[in-house]
Amino acid sequence: MPPKMRRTRRLTALVFAFVASLPSLTLANPQIVVDVQSGQVIAHEEAFRKWYPASLTKLMTAYTTFKAIRAGELSLSSVVVMSEKAAAQPASKMYYAPGAQMTLDSALKLLIVKSANDVAVAIAERVGGSLDNFIARMNADAQALGMTSSRFVNPNGLPGKGQYTTARDLAVLAVTLRREFPEYAGYFALEGVNTGKKEYPNYNLLIGRFDGADGMKTGYICASGFNQVSSATRNGRTVVSVVLGADSLGARADMSADLLQKALTSPRGAGQHLGSLAPYGAGRDTVTDISAEICNPQARKVRSEGRDEAGRMKLLSPYIHEMGRPPRSVFAGLIPGSEPQPKKQNGAAGVIANVPIPKPRPTF
Repeated sequence: MPPKMRRTRRLTALVFAFVASLPSLTLANPQIVVDVQSGQVIAHEEAFRKWYPASLTKLMTAYTTFKAIRAGELSLSSVVVMSEKAAAQPASKMYYAPGAQMTLDSALKLLIVKSANDVAVAIAERVGGSLDNFIARMNADAQALGMTSSRFVNPNGLPGKGQYTTARDLAVLAVTLRREFPEYAGYFALEGVNTGKKEYPNYNLLIGRFDGADGMKTGYICASGFNQVSSATRNGRTVVSVVLGADSLGARADMSADLLQKALTSPRGAGQHLGSLAPYGAGRDTVTDISAEICNPQARKVRSEGRDEAGRMKLLSPYIHEMGRPPRSVFAGLIPGSEPQPKKQNGAAGVIANVPIPKPRPTF
């Protein structure tokens, strides 16, 4: 064989070897499911691959807020004010005007169910005194929990350089939320919220459709794909699952249901403890970005075909059933009279009425 041909073949072989060594975005689908009480990991795959959390970030926002309430810094009846910075956040949002007021109770419901990015910033500013202070607290809390491969740069999960997590870390957070703050578990199980003007169903398609489903949060940006942290309780046993990088709303619900069912029907005490799960696999040094696979015309077409004639998402898991009724909604809106009024013709600002703050209602 001529030397030139041998060099060409060697170069080709090296290129193929290099490409084969790269993490596959198509195959990357981190997931994990854990028994809350025992901490036993029932199943996991690519649990240490760095991923964009998207709106799963709001679970960290909720945790830091719950800690502040327990410390006596504020209460569920504390007033959260929509600032200009908060109001300027991109959707998903409530589109409340700067100056609008709500109780922290309502704000938390909108954070979890509607996944409102503007409300997330408003909560952060109320709890932390400033957005930067709250983000610092989020990261300190994450490190204290042992979320060693997570970093947060905002409280809502919008795309931001330097923000990442892993399925394993999110499982740690979800288990901790269920263990340390059982009194707030109801926020994650709500079927929907009613602002007094409009109803918003929960983006979590398992709530009311999977037996025992009681949480927790969904998330999506192009770079992350469709993420979901779920929880379910049956016969006194609670399990949580994490699915990252699904290709649609329906796919993340199907995968989550299958994981939860597997965990709920598995023998107790089986599996390695979450705290002793050693890091493994590719993708631990860089954050996986699947934008090219998720946000392209063909992928959008496939997702649109995943809906029926009425626009409802087709769910394929045998463990998900029809709700058969409208979602039950709880109130989560502005304090009556607190919404900023239009300016008068002479330029004077409208007056905000001084009205009593509604007492927070249970979120069971």
